[in-house]
Amino acid sequence: MQYLDSIDRKLIGLLRINARTPISHLSKEIRVSRATIQNRINKLEKNGVITGYTTLLVSGSNDDLALVRALMNIELDGNVYHRIKSCLLEEPAVTAIHSTNGRWDIIVELQTNSLETFDEVLSRIRGLNGIATSETSILLTSTRVSSQQA
Repeated sequence: MQYLDSIDRKLIGLLRINARTPISHLSKEIRVSRATIQNRINKLEKNGVITGYTTLLVSGSNDDLALVRALMNIELDGNVYHRIKSCLLEEPAVTAIHSTNGRWDIIVELQTNSLETFDEVLSRIRGLNGIATSETSILLTSTRVSSQQA
């Protein structure tokens, strides 16, 4: 397992949103030099962390790529939603963030390639200042339901 520091995680998070983001924009966003960004991308590609760039269709599914998928319910402590959401967007394992009106403030969809990585992700997220409590459920099976227009 490759160690990813905060710069790597921010970079992967931004590339996940838009893999075609210019190096200059990434360097401004992360506040490091363009050379550093390019070197980090090259290292992540060389070490197999980034294995390619692809187009994903909204109606498509890449469930077969994940070994561990989960839903993490998060209760926030105070008015920290935007800061926590920003931190979650930097986490490569986060595939979706949902705000809710029920018991939980945020529901996060997670996807990793191993239980070891999953455990590391949970530790990082649970360690964020402003998270009061959380509850995580690993998804065992899923059934996709297509929506039918009446």
